[in-house]
Amino acid sequence: MRIAIIDLGTNTFNLLIADVPDNKTYNIILKDKAGVKLGKGGINNKTITPEAFRRGMEGIALHMNTIKKYHADKIIATATSAIRNAKNGKEFVDAVKEKFGIKIRIISGNEEADLIFRGVKQAVSFNNENAIILDIGGGSNEFIIANSSGVLWKKSFPLGIARLLDMFNPSDPITQDEIKKVENYINSKLNPLYQAYENFKPTKLIGCSGTFDSFQSMLAEKGINNSKDLNQKKSCKIALKDYELLHQELLESTLEERVNMKGLEPVRVEMIVLASIFVNFIIRKLNIQDITQSAFAIKEGLVDKLINS
Repeated sequence: MRIAIIDLGTNTFNLLIADVPDNKTYNIILKDKAGVKLGKGGINNKTITPEAFRRGMEGIALHMNTIKKYHADKIIATATSAIRNAKNGKEFVDAVKEKFGIKIRIISGNEEADLIFRGVKQAVSFNNENAIILDIGGGSNEFIIANSSGVLWKKSFPLGIARLLDMFNPSDPITQDEIKKVENYINSKLNPLYQAYENFKPTKLIGCSGTFDSFQSMLAEKGINNSKDLNQKKSCKIALKDYELLHQELLESTLEERVNMKGLEPVRVEMIVLASIFVNFIIRKLNIQDITQSAFAIKEGLVDKLINS
């Protein structure tokens, strides 16, 4: 059976096409993405603006054309924060059903975290040491503390980068005062995470989805990490010193400079600075010494759930 997974995120609609030969394993045929910025201009007002609605429909149309070319037998579509929280989220879901015949399932933050773990554990080996997984989205950020025995703690926070961008609208380049304001706001919302950290003492960070993929891709373009093809490499270590240099470069950059940065996708140019501020804050706050980028997240978690549940 050939399946197509569409993950409707706040910033990007992601597509995975895979063959499932025996209901126990699967082979990835294709990964693709469409930058839709569904949360732009309306996420903090709990609405999908008409322009974002149009971009979202265009993103679905793009993926449907790809799915038809690859003759998928089954399509599974899930939606996360932007659609989950929007007053007109159901309207978007209904429009997609009417135009494309796809039934979108809106998932909770808790289920999102479960799927992220299912995806990450296929890419990263866990042991008895507790690790903290961070998936940075446009609408929400998921934290999961886990080890080889499974999930120990999980929580979804409405601190996605599209929300922060809409809320703070930073200068170009961002100022030190603005960085401090963003960090203070983040800090004020993460008390449940700090309590979990004290309980479980995770020692390493596993980052997944677009932000960490971008870090890895940008470092690879600088010749620092040895693989540019994230579809061929499931995970990659990111040295703390390499990330810190990249973070400083992003903080000092203008939008125009980021447009020309190799390895940074156009859809992430606006958000990558705030995303890196979030990551850097977590690294310092939790005294993280070890970073691993996982190329697997929700989509791969959905396939795993399909064939192993």
